[in-house]
Amino acid sequence: MRPPPTTWLYALAGTLACALGPAGGQAAGLQRKECMFLQKIEMDHKQCLQEAELENETAGCSKMWDNLTCWPATPRGQVVVLGCPLIFTLFSSSQGLNVSRSCTEEGWTHLEPGPYPVACGFDDKALSLNEQQTLFYSSVKTGYTIGYSLSLAALLIAMAILSLFRKLHCTRNYIHMHLFMSFILRATAVFIKDLALFDSNSGESDHCSAGSVGCKAAVVLFQYCVMANFFWLLVEGLYLHTLLAISFFSERKYFWGYILIGWGVPSTFTMVWTIIRIHFEDDGCWDTINSSLWWIIKAPILTSILVNFILFICIIRILVQKLRPPDVGKSDSSPYSRLAKSTLLLIPLFGVHYIMFAFFPDNFKTEVKIVFELVVGSFQGFVVAVLYCFLNGEVQAELRRKWHGHLQGILGSNPKYQHPSGVSNCATSSTQVSMLTRLSPDARRSSSFQAEVSLV
Repeated sequence: MRPPPTTWLYALAGTLACALGPAGGQAAGLQRKECMFLQKIEMDHKQCLQEAELENETAGCSKMWDNLTCWPATPRGQVVVLGCPLIFTLFSSSQGLNVSRSCTEEGWTHLEPGPYPVACGFDDKALSLNEQQTLFYSSVKTGYTIGYSLSLAALLIAMAILSLFRKLHCTRNYIHMHLFMSFILRATAVFIKDLALFDSNSGESDHCSAGSVGCKAAVVLFQYCVMANFFWLLVEGLYLHTLLAISFFSERKYFWGYILIGWGVPSTFTMVWTIIRIHFEDDGCWDTINSSLWWIIKAPILTSILVNFILFICIIRILVQKLRPPDVGKSDSSPYSRLAKSTLLLIPLFGVHYIMFAFFPDNFKTEVKIVFELVVGSFQGFVVAVLYCFLNGEVQAELRRKWHGHLQGILGSNPKYQHPSGVSNCATSSTQVSMLTRLSPDARRSSSFQAEVSLV
């Protein structure tokens, strides 16, 4: 007599390990134990079947595998007592529990004192806790899927607008476009990674076995896109700080340096991490962060967050000086409201919100950290696209000019007529820079920054 398959136990063990994944070292130990127990079950299964084939026919009960334990051949009328499978130590604090079966005329009896969950101390509280964790992580996945989908749609439209209108082509908008592209790649990589890891048909979520090449490639792509996104946030900070701090600089020369920082540095660290994982830690689908190798990815990201936060503070300090009212008749609240607006506009562009949990331990407020970084962070691309494209004065002016030109073509108006709002600051950025160099450094810095802080 064979009891029903215990696949629920394997699924539960995997869910538990994934649920405790952000808890750092504790999760690492649990995952190692889980894999060890599951591998032992597989080895016991093979050994039991091999021994059963070699055994001679007995008058009693033959050797039996019940998906967790191998019951030895036993004469009729005897009772076999065995210890609970070790995997139940992950779900129960009770130790030294046993299970038993009796060999009768009809064969093996049911498990005593009950099914494995009852006999081995797996209580309803653990199951209820696991169900709550599963519901929480499922809700988080739904939340960031909505966020990345919304961000992807907004960013694609923003990229199309900045690409199609030539008067919007300048260094500042080129950097914005690269940032938008990094957000697009990040959202796409998240969807590909989720499809590879959590697709019920692929079976790639088993971190105890060797993952496929496609699954590992999806994780590598995900790590690269996430790091590139953080470094392009850093580039935005570097560019704005350079506008304020340096009287004159070659935008084209600096731009290629920004390209190297934004795309080249992440590719270097990702390649190093990939090569080391292939040679030293080629386990599962590379989606675990249990070893010190994870610092190859984590350290550059933390560094970019820290540097960008320092740049953010420096820019706010400069803004405090620049936004002081030059006239005595101005309202005292005006500079503070302008400063508050500028600060709020710079937070999503710099990714300053990541500093809140960046340097805390992994197990500090795990649920809050996950919701903040995954769900709230997934909407960052949408916010950046709205603030720095859809609400940008230059973009709105160019869209109005195109729309008026389209109406004039339909109504047969004079084609030589040009709408007054058609002049774009971005189209004359090089001329503006050369003119600003004749001014004082303070005037130059204030004028150059005006396009960034007057978005809404």
